[in-house]
Amino acid sequence: MNALFDYLYLTKNRKKRNPKQIQKLQFKELQAIYHYAIEYSPFYKTLYEGYKFETMADFYKLPTINKTIMMEHFTTLNTEGLIKEDVMNYAIEKELNKDYLGYYKNEYVIGLSSGTSGNKGLYVTPKSLTKRLPGVFLARGGIALKDLPLRILFCLRVFSQGFNDINAPFLKLKYVSTMEKIDIVIETLHNQKTNLLMAPPSFIRQLLPYRDQIQVKLKKIITYAEVLSQTEKAQFEAVFNTKVVEIYQASEGQMASACELGYLHINEDLVNIELYDEQGIKIESPHVVGHKMIITNLVNYAQPLIRYEMNDMIVLDDPCPCGSHFRRIEKVLGRSDDNIYFYDALGKPHIVFSDLFSRWIITTSDAIREFQVIQHEISKLEITLDLMGEFDVEHLRIRIDQELQALGLSGTIEFHIGPLELPKQANKFKRFISHLKKE
Repeated sequence: MNALFDYLYLTKNRKKRNPKQIQKLQFKELQAIYHYAIEYSPFYKTLYEGYKFETMADFYKLPTINKTIMMEHFTTLNTEGLIKEDVMNYAIEKELNKDYLGYYKNEYVIGLSSGTSGNKGLYVTPKSLTKRLPGVFLARGGIALKDLPLRILFCLRVFSQGFNDINAPFLKLKYVSTMEKIDIVIETLHNQKTNLLMAPPSFIRQLLPYRDQIQVKLKKIITYAEVLSQTEKAQFEAVFNTKVVEIYQASEGQMASACELGYLHINEDLVNIELYDEQGIKIESPHVVGHKMIITNLVNYAQPLIRYEMNDMIVLDDPCPCGSHFRRIEKVLGRSDDNIYFYDALGKPHIVFSDLFSRWIITTSDAIREFQVIQHEISKLEITLDLMGEFDVEHLRIRIDQELQALGLSGTIEFHIGPLELPKQANKFKRFISHLKKE
């Protein structure tokens, strides 16, 4: 009954609420978690001393936090009396033993994130929330009721009790690690009679050479954990003959999910997202690159994340033809450190967004199964290509040179040919790795 209620509530929010109603809902939820945090979190009580929150203008004046601050004050930030050292020991033991199921103290799902910078992050979700995931997944998982029943193969490096709690009548989820051998993955697809594949884009690319061996009919493919480019989406849809949709999920919250037309919408009733441009001005209109994102998780009271800074970069789109007033996302550009830089003719560095650079590589040849770009200096790259067949690297070098010249930029590239494997110590495969020193 809870799952049905959640499904109806979340569906109504996205389809029926107008902008004024959405603002009113967010203000109510922001005030609720703000007052709860002040009462039950010693950290927030101290942090917000001398501040008030009576209007949204007041809210935007509240101090921000980030992952470093959150971890430094974990014990006093959470509202459940959880001790950082105890929770960290539990999470690491689970990771080392590859024992991903179960609840900490029988009450909490613990997530351990390495993050793009390598510093560990702890994320606590109470059982009361994870037990309601079936309804949330149905409403915001990129699927429709007509897709039911679903036999899901869920692929990620690690699993958790939270993902397992998605299991429900008409929803059967089977987990396979992205570290597993491909033949085992294909065997599992067949044994489970899978009709929905959930996996990061980098893992789906690993399946491309084995498409002829996959005999199950997929109703849909859902991607997460990494940016899905439009080029990849089109390629996956053509190869697997099914619809591909994206979920924008992070350890900090379920940021966005696809509507029935396949467009990505911010989950305005689950998270509050503030976007700021390169000059730090709040973005209110579409087609402007967000260089800073500040999120507030509206539903997790166990570990309040209020005005939490992330380095995700997204671009908003025009209103969606589906009719929802939840903000539509034009593109997810990844983390701010996932982009690369080149000098122009005057020696000034310019950013080249990773989704554009990816498109140059992927569309050059179907022989490129995977790639990775490493930047140590501006205008200098190392690119490793994992190939499925014969390919002239010089052809790609010329293509990239031409594309850069069209932008008034130039650079030098060193190519390597060899296999690229998914990382064993992180959930996300990073195609772009920057070692540039930050100012």
